[in-house]
Amino acid sequence: MAGLIRKEDIDQVRTRTDIREIIEGYVTLKSAGIGSFKGLCPFHDERTPSFHVRPQMGTYHCFGCGESGDVISFLMEMDHTSFTETVEKLAARINYELHYEQGSGMSREEVGRRQRLLDAHKIATEFFQKNLYTPAAVEAQKFLGGRGFDPASTQKFGVGFAPRGWDNLLKYLMNKGFTTDELRATGMFSEGQRGLYDRFRGRLIWPIRNITGETIGFGARRLFDDDQGPKYLNTPETTLYKKSQVLYGLDLAKRPIAKKKQIVVVEGYTDVMAAHLAGVDTAVATCGTAFGTDHIKIVRRLISDDGTGGEVIFTFDGDAAGQKAALAAFSEDQRFVAQTYVAVAKNGMDPCDLRLTRGDSAVRSLIESRRPLFEFAIDATLANYDLSTLEGRVRGMRAIAPIIAGIKDAALRPAYVRQVSGQLGLETAEVQRAVTYAINHPQASASQKAEAAEAQRAASRQEQETVNTAAEQDPYELPDLRDPAARTEREALEVILQYPESLSLEQWQELATVHYRYRAHSGIAQGIIGAAGTMAPAAGHAWVNTVRSQAPEPVHALIAELTVAPIPARTPEQLQRYSRDILNRLFEQEITRQKSDLLMQLQRINPETDAETFRQIQQQLLTLELRRRTKMQGQD
Repeated sequence: MAGLIRKEDIDQVRTRTDIREIIEGYVTLKSAGIGSFKGLCPFHDERTPSFHVRPQMGTYHCFGCGESGDVISFLMEMDHTSFTETVEKLAARINYELHYEQGSGMSREEVGRRQRLLDAHKIATEFFQKNLYTPAAVEAQKFLGGRGFDPASTQKFGVGFAPRGWDNLLKYLMNKGFTTDELRATGMFSEGQRGLYDRFRGRLIWPIRNITGETIGFGARRLFDDDQGPKYLNTPETTLYKKSQVLYGLDLAKRPIAKKKQIVVVEGYTDVMAAHLAGVDTAVATCGTAFGTDHIKIVRRLISDDGTGGEVIFTFDGDAAGQKAALAAFSEDQRFVAQTYVAVAKNGMDPCDLRLTRGDSAVRSLIESRRPLFEFAIDATLANYDLSTLEGRVRGMRAIAPIIAGIKDAALRPAYVRQVSGQLGLETAEVQRAVTYAINHPQASASQKAEAAEAQRAASRQEQETVNTAAEQDPYELPDLRDPAARTEREALEVILQYPESLSLEQWQELATVHYRYRAHSGIAQGIIGAAGTMAPAAGHAWVNTVRSQAPEPVHALIAELTVAPIPARTPEQLQRYSRDILNRLFEQEITRQKSDLLMQLQRINPETDAETFRQIQQQLLTLELRRRTKMQGQD
């Protein structure tokens, strides 16, 4: 197991990565003033740009939905990758070698080998695509056309054709400079007595991509009668391709899934294509394996499966194999907090056939007609018993009691108890007793088992972010900007975060004495003072990263927001004047607070019995008033 990435390396990756370049891979950015850019937010629907990026600070913030962060958090949100995966990906992008505090991650050599494998897959994908619309690929063209896929559709999904012959791809990649050892590691070749030869020959090819869009394997369908291989042939397990951790179509579906909190699991490559083309853009498929635990982890992360909604919809053929697959999916149902559904066409057609015969709307209607997976499981389970006999009905009741007990929404259970009582011809009280027994006995209750599994998952959710300072758990309420004091504090912090070099030594010294009315602002100030004690304040990635590392975790998002907030100054002179004025207002606010405290003390003192203390407080008040007037005179 790889250890934790060193904090110093994480900071280096943040600092060396151009956040604007990364974000422009997802968002069109336009200039929004000196050093600032804006565009339409990728995290929510909007017509007017409110998403701001400050490359010099390495931060982004949306003033519409409140999303903010740095380049690492942006990619985690967009690509739904873990903290460690994201840092490693960015490090590889800038050719930076990471170091690990415990254990070890990939070495520079391993990163290089992985990139070579990815390069080989990318070139192979292009090779297969080039061969799709050649005379030798007529059968492939007929297959696609017969299923309603035109060239634009195939291009969207990268579909290609592996020409017949033993070494077409092998020669092509060797001519590109790949070695035999590299090609052997790709999984695209088999090996016999005479060496390597093409694994995929005379087949329709689908590139299998990871969540970030990199090709890591291939799925291939048989086209010719003399092909003795299986109908579908996939890449074997490699260092890149782990079939239990891959969902076909996820690179295209990830953003719609996250936005809609919905995922539709279909059975094959053509079903994914048909669903997307019909408007069901949350469709994915497993790659030659059952939908399992690793897939569930991916899905839960994508739909933010935290109890705030979300749905997982399985589509299966109406045959016995499809029913078996649905029940296998139900066995994993309790791993989700989201509601699970099943959608099966009445005529048993899959999404591809449904679209071909009845059009796009039929595919959408199929998904809309979904029914709860537990309801399907009840019907499928009862079908295994002879309900014409009392013994069969009682055995059926005992079989479905754990299913009803496991229904997530407890308010629905009584209704299903009554429904099943009618189906079985048994007393409602008798069925209820069976369900209650299943609830109270863990060995019979899927829901009880799920609770233990969820506890284990919760314990494993701790991410790489623990390398940062420990996060405080108390809430930091956002300041009410209708309060003039809150506006003054915020505007002063914006200047200090964005232009720390504009402060004089005297201002830094005075800043350390300021008490903030709002705890969130106080947390940011804590980070600023801490950062100023470890480095020379100067605008840029290093400054913001250091402030963030010194501040409580709950205010990190607000730090990102303040670093992209527009400053009302167009020239250095205007900036200098604005900086001076806003800091003077902050200091004046602090002086007023101190005066208020002293006046309260003065009211509690008897000048006749404690004349010296009374005189000292009066002198302090006079000194503060003179300072306050100086601050006011310093403002334009």
